[in-house]
Amino acid sequence: MKLKKIVLGSALLLTAAISSVSVQAADKVRFATEGAWAPFNFIDSSGNAQGFDVDIARALCSRMEADCEIVTQDWDGLIPGLKVRKFDAIIASMSITEERMKVVDFTNKYYSGGLRFMGRVGETFDLDALEGKTIGAQRATLGAQYLEDNFTGKADLKFYDNQDNVYLDLISGRLDIVLSDELPTYNWLKTAEGASKFEFKGNSFMKNDEIGIAVRKGDSELKAKLNKALDAIIADGTYAKINGRYFPFSIY
Repeated sequence: MKLKKIVLGSALLLTAAISSVSVQAADKVRFATEGAWAPFNFIDSSGNAQGFDVDIARALCSRMEADCEIVTQDWDGLIPGLKVRKFDAIIASMSITEERMKVVDFTNKYYSGGLRFMGRVGETFDLDALEGKTIGAQRATLGAQYLEDNFTGKADLKFYDNQDNVYLDLISGRLDIVLSDELPTYNWLKTAEGASKFEFKGNSFMKNDEIGIAVRKGDSELKAKLNKALDAIIADGTYAKINGRYFPFSIY
């Protein structure tokens, strides 16, 4: 009888310890971002991740009363890293697509975007006459997919590991045109490198592009918490304040 009580007591203590660990683990969220997609995510002069995505992540963690850790990961390694539990969620301006939803789950959108071409000021751009033109985009993005689907064989297509390298090749003259999300391009066109030298070509399109936070497939608990926190920061004005730091118009 005494032995059974001791065993039962030990089991209860073990269960309590496990529960405590689980609660603590749930109170810390590790967000991954790319760090190369200004103004949404970038590395500042002190080596820290900053940007709209990072500010949203911090606001969500504050609302959830969770410790927030921001780590950076190359774009191509974001989904693989999430799947092997290097982090809990991806907040890196990732479009919600059917292909990605096969391997990860997404929260509700936290902003919307669209695609737009950009090139040198004064140069004409005819989508029906692209022979001899070189068009660039960051690989594994909606822009890259759009180019592959619509311009393979019509122009020379070049894809890059990050957006900064796209801009560098445009500046150097190795690219004639780039295709990217309109919002980060809008930001780049205000920089010293982009202002007065480059401009949008044509109107934006695919404006139903919704951006979400990716979590592991089946992690419904974290997804629900993030959605609830997102609704809360939109309702209390926190989202609008963050939006205003980066854009003079709503991106939601």
